[in-house]
Amino acid sequence: MTDLIKVFSFTGLSTLVKMLTSYVTIKVVASVVGPGGIALIGQLQNLVGIMTALGGGGINNGVVKYVAEYKDDETLLDKYIQIGLRITIIFSLILGAFLILAAEYFSIQLLLDDKYSYVFTCLGINLILISLNNYFVSILNGFKEFKKFVTLNIITSIVGLFFTVCLVYIYKLEGALLSLVTYQSIIIFITYLFVRKTPWFKRTKLWGAWNRVIVKKYLSYSLMAVVSALTLPLAQLFIRSEIINNLSLTDAGYWEAMNRVSALYLMFITTSFTVYYLPILSEIQDKLMLRREIFKIYKIITPVIIVSLIFIYYTKDFVITLLFSDEFRPMLGLFFWQLLGDFFKIMSWILAFIMVAKSMTKVYIVTEVVFSLLFVVLAMKFMYHFGLLGITQAYCLNYFLYLGIMVIIFRKLLLGKSL
Repeated sequence: MTDLIKVFSFTGLSTLVKMLTSYVTIKVVASVVGPGGIALIGQLQNLVGIMTALGGGGINNGVVKYVAEYKDDETLLDKYIQIGLRITIIFSLILGAFLILAAEYFSIQLLLDDKYSYVFTCLGINLILISLNNYFVSILNGFKEFKKFVTLNIITSIVGLFFTVCLVYIYKLEGALLSLVTYQSIIIFITYLFVRKTPWFKRTKLWGAWNRVIVKKYLSYSLMAVVSALTLPLAQLFIRSEIINNLSLTDAGYWEAMNRVSALYLMFITTSFTVYYLPILSEIQDKLMLRREIFKIYKIITPVIIVSLIFIYYTKDFVITLLFSDEFRPMLGLFFWQLLGDFFKIMSWILAFIMVAKSMTKVYIVTEVVFSLLFVVLAMKFMYHFGLLGITQAYCLNYFLYLGIMVIIFRKLLLGKSL
C-alpha cells in the first residue's frame, strides 16, 4: 500500500503537469483549427500511436516485465536488454522506411489531401529516435526508477506543449500535425542524460548475440502489442471516417473532442497502471497475493473514479468552455454515455492488465480483436439510428460487455480458486 501511494504521488505530479500542458495544447489547437481540424488531428494521432507501438517491435510491455523479473540476475538481464534493443532498431528502421515510401497515400487517405505527405515523411525519419526513447524508458520502468520515469514524462509534456503551441500559432493546422510527429524524437537526447550513468547503459551490456528463446518470449509481447496497436486505433480511424462521410467533418471533431476529454482525466489511471501495476503483477507468482493486489487496486480506484466522473458530468458546460470553445457546445449530449463507458473501461483494465503481465497471448489477442470489431459494428448500427450520440452509447455498451468477459475469464482468481 505504501509503494502504491508513493507511486501515485509521483505519477500524480507527472499527471498534473501533463493535464495542464494537455489543457493548454487542446485549448490552443481547438481555438485555432476548430472541430474539423481536431478531427484530422485525431486521424493522424491514431496512426502515430500505431507506428510508435509497432516501431519498437511491440515489446515495451515485455521489456518492463522481464527487467522487473530478472533485475537480480545480471546475466539474464543483459541478454533481455540486448535482444530488446536489436528488435527495436530493426522494426523502427523497416517501418520508418515504409512510412516514407507511403507518405502520399497516408496523406490522402487520412488527411484528405496529398499536401500533408511531408508530415508522414517526418514521422518515418523520426521513428527510430521515438522507438529508442520508449525502449530506454521501459527499462527504467522495469527497474522501478519511478522518479526518473516521472521526470521524463514531465519533460515530455513540457516539450510537447512548447512544440505544439509554437507550430500551431505559426502554421495553424499544419503546425499541429507537424508537432505530433516531431517533438517525441527530441526526448531521447534528454533520456540519454538520465540513463548514461546507469549500470546497464554500457556498450557491452546493450549489444550482444541473438538468443532464440528470448526472441520467442518477446514475440509473444509483439503479437499482443501489434493487436493492441492496430485494433482500437483502426476502429477509431474507421468510425471517424464514417462520421465524416455520413454526418460531417464537424461531427467527427465533436467525437474526437469527447475522446480527448476522456484521455485527459484517464492519464492518471493509465500512468499509474503502467508505472506500478504492470511491474507488480509481473513479479507476483502466488495466486493469493495476486488476488489481494487486484482487490486492493479496486478498493482504491473505484471510489476515486466514481466521484471524478460524477464531478465531470455536472461540470460539463465548464469543461467545454475550459478546454475548447463555444463551437464545441453541441458535444454536451455525449458526456453521459462516454463517462459511463469510461467507468466500465477502467474497471475492465484492472483485470485485462493480468493478461499482459502473465503473457496470456491468445486470450488477449482474441478479446482485443473481438471487442474492437464489436465496437465498430455497434457504433455503425447505433450511428444510423441515433446519430453521433449512438457512437458514445456503443462505446459504453462495448466496455460493459468487455468487463463482463474479463470477470468470466478471471472468475477463479477473483473467487480465490486456483487458475
